[in-house]
Amino acid sequence: MMEDHARGEGPTIIFVHGFLELWYSWRHQMLSLSSIDYRTVTLDLRGYDNTDTPPSAAAYTVFHIVGDLVALLNALHLDRIFLVNHDWGVVIVWYFCLL
Repeated sequence: MMEDHARGEGPTIIFVHGFLELWYSWRHQMLSLSSIDYRTVTLDLRGYDNTDTPPSAAAYTVFHIVGDLVALLNALHLDRIFLVNHDWGVVIVWYFCLL
């Protein structure tokens, strides 16, 4: 289970947090951008906060996490997004963009 936190309407921006952070790290950016007609979405990556915690370390590869992002896009019926990231989120988004 992933948790996503969305605000606003319009073009979608997905924020990907870094190591030892949560979706909450993006709260100020979400409020600011949603106030100018962007839909902002962020999530807690697998193993963080209230998400599922797979028992095997093998379930935490960048490919699994990219798969989680793809699942989020499918669940939200999104085909075009902007991605914002930092720290560990950069690696995840880099691989996502190679799809």
